[in-house]
Amino acid sequence: MHIREMLADAERSGEPSFSFEYFPPKTAQGVQNLYDRMERMHSWGPKFIDITWGAGGRIAELTCEMVVQAQTYLGLETCMHLTCTDMGEEKVNDALKRAYKAGCTNILALRGDPPREKEKWVASDDGFRYAGDLVEYIRKNYGSHFDIGVAGYPEGCDDNKDEDLLLDHLKEKVDKGATFIVTQMFYDADNFVRWVEKVRARGITAPIIPGIMPIATYASFLRRANHMNCKIPEEWMAKLEPVKNDDVAVREIGKTLVAELCRKVLAAGIHHLHFYTMNLAQATRMVLEELEWMPSADRPIKQALPWKQSLGLGRRGEDVRPIFWRNRNKSYIARTQEWDEFPNGRWGDSRSPAFGELDAYGVGLTGTNEQNRKKWGEPACIRDISNLFVRYLNKEIDYLPWSEAPVAEEADQIKDELIDLNKRGLITVNSQPAVNGVKSTHPVHGWGPSNGYVYQKAYLELLVSPELFTVIQSRIENHPDLTYHAVNKSGKLHTNARSEAPNAVTWGVFPGKEIVQPTIVERISFLAWKDEAYQLGTDWARCYEANTPSRLLLEEIMNTWYLVNIVNNDFHQGNTLFEVLSGLEVADLNKVPEPPVNGEANGVYQNGHSTNGVKAST
Repeated sequence: MHIREMLADAERSGEPSFSFEYFPPKTAQGVQNLYDRMERMHSWGPKFIDITWGAGGRIAELTCEMVVQAQTYLGLETCMHLTCTDMGEEKVNDALKRAYKAGCTNILALRGDPPREKEKWVASDDGFRYAGDLVEYIRKNYGSHFDIGVAGYPEGCDDNKDEDLLLDHLKEKVDKGATFIVTQMFYDADNFVRWVEKVRARGITAPIIPGIMPIATYASFLRRANHMNCKIPEEWMAKLEPVKNDDVAVREIGKTLVAELCRKVLAAGIHHLHFYTMNLAQATRMVLEELEWMPSADRPIKQALPWKQSLGLGRRGEDVRPIFWRNRNKSYIARTQEWDEFPNGRWGDSRSPAFGELDAYGVGLTGTNEQNRKKWGEPACIRDISNLFVRYLNKEIDYLPWSEAPVAEEADQIKDELIDLNKRGLITVNSQPAVNGVKSTHPVHGWGPSNGYVYQKAYLELLVSPELFTVIQSRIENHPDLTYHAVNKSGKLHTNARSEAPNAVTWGVFPGKEIVQPTIVERISFLAWKDEAYQLGTDWARCYEANTPSRLLLEEIMNTWYLVNIVNNDFHQGNTLFEVLSGLEVADLNKVPEPPVNGEANGVYQNGHSTNGVKAST
């Protein structure tokens, strides 16, 4: 979506509208940490993010990579900075092609700062001298595909303080095809309002996005303001100077000052704020809280579908997805990026040979073995695993091998039942409660257009021991509303589903539209997910040394337990799912596996079956 369209929507609706800027970190771990932070901050409701451009070299490459990651895997509408610094025509073409392929539709065209080894900015031999040249080139070669932003300078730029000349340049950039303006940071609201009036007086009608820099620490506040030659109001210094050595106090006072700046800017007819986050979350969040812009029950984040959409090229129309990857969104996107499209608009023919191929995208755990041991401890028995999953459900840990994100808020509705299952040794991997026609604006379950209703069937996916699975099978036979699929690591499938056709487990009914069915359970997809699920468990086992209790325990589970999904097709209620599992419990939750003797099978299981008993009443 073009930024100018987002701004027009914000003006029409009057709803809070803001965006975040990030820069490429210097280390690989910093990049991964930033991806996690970007995803968390996206839940606050920014309309888009932008990613700055480094002065050539690896950082410039990293900008392109981060745009692809943000658009395709995180589903974040992204604006890519592009500068003239060290950028000849070939490099500009490459950057634009990569942005286009990633589905990016917004570019912020800048002249850029000089490389660190140069004192003054100089165009490369075959490069672009001014941002206006870049704007003109992009517009000529890509037509209306990209919305193109340019910089505005309410207080002048570092090598030009002539306001009238800068306004002439701004008018020229807009005339060449720029469609929105992003300003440098400022703290003087009155001067910004005055500058906007001068911009409009020049006949420049492009929307203006003010750049806002939250205050994290006193030292960083002064350093950035001085670097940008940014005027600091005297009353700000009077309030911040006395507490400059107290970071907590600085942030508390800073959030109030910056929020008041934002209110003055909004009162002057601005409809969108752009926060320079410096890759930090706390200071920006505090300003949004002060403005009462953070999501809440009264201001839920609206989403088009119950799962996060990819914004990669060609994927924006994807409207159906198997539920199995609900907690591993990035894995699903990477795995299906080369698939063809179904005639009905559904991505990826699951019958493609590529569906089950794991090597192409790497489904393994992130982090080092040491980091994963620190996160998940060293489980020695089933009870240890159960306790780990209970901690996840209680939101004491953020993710597990089969889940890239914290537990979904809707799980609170069935939290007690899920905890009970795990305590009994039935390890829950994925779930959703039954929903019978709540409004599409519901703060937890809602999705899609307003004035609609959404539904979902109760769903449960779990790992169970072979003995427990036998009992579960027999119990399901007495419940005609339940359908299930179960598979072990070798791929042997058990199911009572009468066909391979997809079974919709979420759907929405909206005015003037066909019924939307965005999440399904499907046999072929489940078999593909099986490979990934067991691979993740095996990777977790390999975080531990051979023949240690943790390694033996996890290998036993992966080698002998079943992955089972159950759907209650009566969406009016979901209790049957838990009733059918009542009373089942692994017999010895505290048993620690023993190392194999003389190369024989693990002492805990023989001939592929656990020697543990099962406590159950059939």
